[in-house]
Amino acid sequence: MLTDRVRFKPLQDKITDAVTAAKHIADGTNLFISGFTAGYPKLIPQELVRRAESGEQFKINLFAGASTGDMVDGILARANLVAWRRPYMSDKFMRQEINLGKISFKDDHLSQLSAKVRAGEWGRCDVAVVEAAAITEKGHLIPTMSVGNTPTYMREAKKIIVEISESSPLQEGIHDIFIPEDPPYRTPIPLYRTADRIGKPFIDMNPDRVVAILFSTEKDHCPIFMPPDSNSKRIAEHILEFVQHEIKKDRIPPSLPWQAGVGDVANAVLSGFIEDKNFSSIDIYSEVLQDSVLDLIDIGKIRAASGSALTLSEKARARFFNEIYRYQEKIVLRPVEISNSPEVIRRLGVIAINTAIEIDIYGQVNSTHVMGTQLMNGIGGSGDFMRNGALTMMVTPSTAKGGMISAIVPMVSHVDHSEHSVDVVVTEYGLVDTRPLTPRQVAEQIIHKCAHPDFRDQLWDYFQRAVKERGGHEPHILEKSFFMHQLFMEKGDMRQKG
Repeated sequence: MLTDRVRFKPLQDKITDAVTAAKHIADGTNLFISGFTAGYPKLIPQELVRRAESGEQFKINLFAGASTGDMVDGILARANLVAWRRPYMSDKFMRQEINLGKISFKDDHLSQLSAKVRAGEWGRCDVAVVEAAAITEKGHLIPTMSVGNTPTYMREAKKIIVEISESSPLQEGIHDIFIPEDPPYRTPIPLYRTADRIGKPFIDMNPDRVVAILFSTEKDHCPIFMPPDSNSKRIAEHILEFVQHEIKKDRIPPSLPWQAGVGDVANAVLSGFIEDKNFSSIDIYSEVLQDSVLDLIDIGKIRAASGSALTLSEKARARFFNEIYRYQEKIVLRPVEISNSPEVIRRLGVIAINTAIEIDIYGQVNSTHVMGTQLMNGIGGSGDFMRNGALTMMVTPSTAKGGMISAIVPMVSHVDHSEHSVDVVVTEYGLVDTRPLTPRQVAEQIIHKCAHPDFRDQLWDYFQRAVKERGGHEPHILEKSFFMHQLFMEKGDMRQKG
C-alpha cells in the first residue's frame, strides 16, 4: 500500500505523477539529484526528456552525488538538456558532450561537495529530486542504495521532489546520516572505527518544501562485473603480497581498513581476500561497495564495511534484498562527506587503492584526462583517499589500446595526484614502494619494474639523457617530455620503431 511507503499523513496529498511534479523544473533550474552510482531518480529525468522531445526549449544545471549512468546523465545529455554538470560522471555520451564543450563541467573532490553547496559556491539550490525507500511517520526520508550528498541537497533545496522506489525494500537501519558543522564552528567527526554509527538512520526533511511525491517501479541500472582478467589478478597479487610484507615488518598494523575504487582491479583485490588465509578479518572504509563485499560477508571475513553507496550486479542485488537484515549488520551507508572525509580517512589509517590513466617515472598521476585533454570520468574520491590514506597505491595495467599506449610515461600529460600523495605504484609487472626512494631511484625502479617491456628501452633512454644533459633533483628534458604522447598523436602508437 502507498501508505506503507509514505507514512507521514500530511504529505500523502502530495502524491502525484511525473508530469505534474516536473512542472517545478524550468529553463535555468539548478537541479540537485540523489545518486552515487545508485539511488538516483528515474521518473523525473524521463519526463524532462519527454518535454524536450515535444518541442519545449529549456536547459538545466545538473548536480549529483557522483555518476548516475544512462538513466539520468545519458538520456538528459542526448536530449541536449544539460548546461552544467557537476561533479564526477561516467556516462559515455555525457563525456562526449563535455569534451566537445557543449556541456560545462567542473571536477571536484567528492569530500568537499556538500560543504561547497552549503556555502553557496554552487549557486542557489532550486529543486532537489531524491529517491527514497520510504517517508517515516515523522516525515523523515529513508534513502535507498546510496546517500551521497542527498542530506545537504535536501537541507538547501527550496523545493523537494521525492521518488519512492517500490523496487527497493524498506532499508531502514543501514544508513547513518551525519552532517558536520561548517567552519568556523566545526568540531571533530566522532568516528573512530569503521563500524561506528554517529548519526541518524534517516535524512531530516522539511515537509513544507516537499512539492511532489512519485511512486516508481524502475530499478537502478546494474553494472556487469566481469571476472578479473590476468592483469588485474597480478596487480592484486602484488598488492596483497606487499601489504603482508609490511605487516610482518611491523610497518603497518594488521587491522587497517581498506579502500578500493570501482573497477576490475578493486574487485580483484577484494576477491583475493576470499582465497588469502592471511586476511581473515577485514574492514572496508570506501566510497562504493560492490559484489565482492557481500561475498566476503558471506564467508565471515568482514568486520564492517562502510561506504556511501552499494552498487551491485543484478544477482548480488537480489541476494542483498533477500537477506538485507543480515547484511546491514555489517554495512553502513554514509554521506560522502563522511565516507570520504580526510579527517576520518587519516584517523582510521586507510589503505587506499585507486586507478590511474597514466603515471610518470617520478610518480605523478593522471587519473582523469586521456592524452591530457579528453576527460574520462573525473577525480571522484581518489584525491580524498590518496592524500590522506596511511598507505596509498596507484594501480594501472602497463598498457592500453592493445599495447600501443604506455601507462608509464616520462611526464604525465595532466596531474591529479602529485608524487607526494602516492606511496606505491603497481602494474601487472611489478610494484614500487616510493617512500624510501629519491626521485631518481623512483624513476629507475618504475621503468624496470612497472613499465611494459616494449617501452622500457625508450623510457630508460629518456631518463639517462635527462640525467646527463639536464640533471637536477628530478631530471627532465622539457622539450622531449611528451615525446611518447606525440608519437601516439602522430602515428597511433607510442612505441618507437626502428
